Amino acid sequence: MKTLVQRALAVSAACALAFSGVSAASAAAVPASVHNVGIVAAKKTAPVTIKKIGNKTVKGSAKATVKPSYSKAKNVQIKSALLKVTKGKKTVAKNKKSVKLAAGSYKVTTTVKYKAKGKTSTVSKTQSLQVKKASTKRSVKMNGKATQCPAGYPVKGNRTGSKKEWKYHVPNGAFYARTKPEECFKNTSDARKAGYRASKR
Repeated sequence: MKTLVQRALAVSAACALAFSGVSAASAAAVPASVHNVGIVAAKKTAPVTIKKIGNKTVKGSAKATVKPSYSKAKNVQIKSALLKVTKGKKTVAKNKKSVKLAAGSYKVTTTVKYKAKGKTSTVSKTQSLQVKKASTKRSVKMNGKATQCPAGYPVKGNRTGSKKEWKYHVPNGAFYARTKPEECFKNTSDARKAGYRASKR
């Protein structure tokens, strides 16, 4: 009886050793580094990317010229790049290589037809576009209390006494930062026309 028990224990031990050996071998077959590697999908570069068309500024009754804006990957052939422009519900232009637009708010759709790897495809993008009129004002009246001029009017007109003593200051001038203007101008020419003279410093 004792002998049978010993044999049974010996067989069990052998089986356990055999199975543990298989498990160890399997674990050893897979490098530890594999468990720590993240799978990251390669990011594909689009054959054609349509870029944003910047807002435009025009003077008076002039019109802004708008053209398709895009970039393409290497070895991509552009077949056509066309614009469709709407203003509200009205179509202003369709299938145009360039468009001249007066001041206003528009929706511009750029459509690019291209060929890549022997296959012809099309990509489109619609974006908003503002065409603004440039300001015709030569100066902005101030209250003589603030030291900052509005954007686009950097020249400070300072009235220190009689009209002959009116001076204008330009950025980086010695007294520019602390001057509280009564009037701000687009440029020094407009300041002189209004009766101001250049500050000596």
